[in-house]
Amino acid sequence: MRFTHEPLPQRMVFAAGESPVAVAAEVEALGGSRVMLIASDREKELADPIAKEIPVVLRHEEVVMHVPVEVARRTRQAAADAGADILVSVGGGSTTGLAKAVAMTTGLPVVTVPTTYAGSEATNVWGLTQGETKTTGVDDKVLPTSVVYDANLLTTLPGEMSVASGLNAMAHCVDSMWGPRADPIDRALAQEGIRALATGLPAVADDSTSVEGIEQTLYGAYLAAVAFASAGSGMHHKICHVLGGMFNLPHAQTHAVVLPYVLAFNAPQAPEAEARIAQAFGAAFRTRAASAGLAVLHQVLDAPRALRDYGMPEDGIAKARRPIMQAIPADNPTPVTDENLTALLKAAWAGDPIN
Repeated sequence: MRFTHEPLPQRMVFAAGESPVAVAAEVEALGGSRVMLIASDREKELADPIAKEIPVVLRHEEVVMHVPVEVARRTRQAAADAGADILVSVGGGSTTGLAKAVAMTTGLPVVTVPTTYAGSEATNVWGLTQGETKTTGVDDKVLPTSVVYDANLLTTLPGEMSVASGLNAMAHCVDSMWGPRADPIDRALAQEGIRALATGLPAVADDSTSVEGIEQTLYGAYLAAVAFASAGSGMHHKICHVLGGMFNLPHAQTHAVVLPYVLAFNAPQAPEAEARIAQAFGAAFRTRAASAGLAVLHQVLDAPRALRDYGMPEDGIAKARRPIMQAIPADNPTPVTDENLTALLKAAWAGDPIN
């Protein structure tokens, strides 16, 4: 066995009900005295208690899905005008992504407080959208210095959004099994992440205020993101990034829909990964097959089923095929052709049953 694994340097704090104090401690430890607080108006009530405990010089509310480049440009300028020396983000993946976009060009440290299970907080991956094209990359400057997980902040997340966001985290786990840099440590983290998500998500779907279920799901989402940051973006994420940028599809729901089709596509050609995934689902659902385990979870959660339900046009399949083909890693377990990719996209668009 030979491989190289490089963990990312980051502090992670679990503090249910204590995010204001925990964030203040992280800001103080980093020497921050002029905080730019990034939180959309939707997150205002969650961000207000945190704002009271830290030296805020600017509150920035312009948060847009997929981080358009013009929004990133305006936010960077706002940070410079305010003389911010540290960024605090409170919100989901779009909020964290915007803070990353500022950090990428300014080098400012980021303390992030996730309010979904997106996982962006634990990766050094950035994403920006210009027109219909979403571009992603890797840069250590965008890795948040500290992450504060407060399960109480997710008790107001609607059940449907919890499900979609949690399945987005599940997609990080699955892609980490065969991403371009995947190694045995990534696979072990991803396997435990799948087990935790398969345990926590049904509890959250049943009771969106369950702090115990939320913490289990956050734990799984964190492991998923750490594994994904190391393994790199595989077929699933390449598909979703192209579709999301091209058709402005909702991020989490797109991942939730596409995941079962990619798993069924790749698993037969990745027996070790398939066995790990099956074992992880088996711990929760007593199933012996990877796709069967995910199918049970989707049924239990009443998960999103079809891309057409979220605004993707049917003729978008042909439009998206070429950029997706160009983006998928060459070492994807199952060789990708125009024919089998088109079949996958058609099935995901329509929500067809997986054979």
